[in-house]
Amino acid sequence: MKDIIIIGASGHAKVVIDILETKGEYRIVGLIDLCRKKGERFFGYEILGNDEHRKDICHQYGIGHLFIAIGDNWLRHQVHQKIISTDKDISFVTAVHPSAVIGRDVIIEYGSVVMAGAVVNSSSRIDRFCIINTAASIDHDCHLKDFASVAPNACLGGNVTIDSHSAISIGATVKQGIHIARHTVVGAGATVLDDLPGEVLCYGTPARVIRKRQIGEKYF
Repeated sequence: MKDIIIIGASGHAKVVIDILETKGEYRIVGLIDLCRKKGERFFGYEILGNDEHRKDICHQYGIGHLFIAIGDNWLRHQVHQKIISTDKDISFVTAVHPSAVIGRDVIIEYGSVVMAGAVVNSSSRIDRFCIINTAASIDHDCHLKDFASVAPNACLGGNVTIDSHSAISIGATVKQGIHIARHTVVGAGATVLDDLPGEVLCYGTPARVIRKRQIGEKYF
């Protein structure tokens, strides 16, 4: 069993911890979080410090594996960039819950998480650091690009492409063959029937562009 440190200490991190514990492939040594005090306990694990001391912490414990358990796509991207700028030897793991259904010829890249009850159907591709949340449905031949996310009970039809950093919110539905460009947020319960441009917020049934959004703008 390999040792691992989790980056982040939030509700999303709890779900990631549960997956890693259930799979039993990694031993969680502790967590690193910017907003919690060193020595504090979170979900049964010690906060080892904050990101400023991450490299020293990894060296101290002999850690070569990390998981970035941060739900916000842009913040997860920023943390990743900071890590690789100072430590090229760190490896990022993938977390797939045993109850998830993964079809034939599916590719799931490192750093991504697929949560309980999710379905990823045949020939789909999940790129780096994506989130497929609880009971989400990804049909055949879909492509989620780096740092994209699909929230609980959201549903993508076949041949859907979600570009980098875009987020499909809880319960949203995306019709087959749709392309959603980068840094776009689809609101909760929306129904997407047409392609969407990048850097917008949209919601409704059918989904409509409501306004432009800034890269990195909060959406939770």
